Amino acid sequence: MHVEFAIERIARRYGVEVDARAPKVPFKETISGTAQAQGRYKKQTGGRGQFGDARIELSPLPRGSGFEFEDGIVGGAIPRQFIPAVEKGIIEAMREGALAGCPVVDVKVRLYDGAFHSVDSSEAAFKVAGSMAFKNAFAQARPVLLEPYVKVEVLAPTELVGDVMGDLSGRRGRPMGIEQRGERQVVQAEVPQVEMLTYARDLRSITGGRANFHVEFAHYEEVPPNLVEKVLAANGTEVEEKVS
Repeated sequence: MHVEFAIERIARRYGVEVDARAPKVPFKETISGTAQAQGRYKKQTGGRGQFGDARIELSPLPRGSGFEFEDGIVGGAIPRQFIPAVEKGIIEAMREGALAGCPVVDVKVRLYDGAFHSVDSSEAAFKVAGSMAFKNAFAQARPVLLEPYVKVEVLAPTELVGDVMGDLSGRRGRPMGIEQRGERQVVQAEVPQVEMLTYARDLRSITGGRANFHVEFAHYEEVPPNLVEKVLAANGTEVEEKVS
């Protein structure tokens, strides 16, 4: 709301048009299944070649766990000095998931096998192999989109509580309770952040400017599959690749 007023003042005072866009919601991606995959990088350019082979198992972690890497190599299938390069390649691949190019979170990677060449193997080759293995496994592990939910508190006159609750429900919000605060009531709800991008303006319209609200981050939740394209479109993002 403050930004809108500032833009209006700039236009009136200086005659300058400001190109404003809605803020981007920080979606993330994760997986709902387990998969194994191989990343094999082999390149021959006439001189010394490049070779790296990594096999990983990808599995989901509880929400909020982040990333875990396990070195399960036995028997020297991959020399010790190349294993950190595999992990680095995986971490770089996690910056962009296969659904919408969002960061990948809450996954465990176990490096369990691979192969190397005594001459052609290098850290660079195993870094690429790790990245390839992760991308291959991620596509097979039933990837899902995660969206942030926010806690919303709306302070409104009693006669407007019904309108406020109806509007929040229409935003996929979950009512969490109502309490009295002085002569007004506080409506509490959890709502997907992407549904709140225009809330300041909409609440002003619904209540005639007689209500205000507070928002803070709550947690991430999986987006229902049938709503993935809709919420990404609302965020100005497109699904980059269909992954089954």
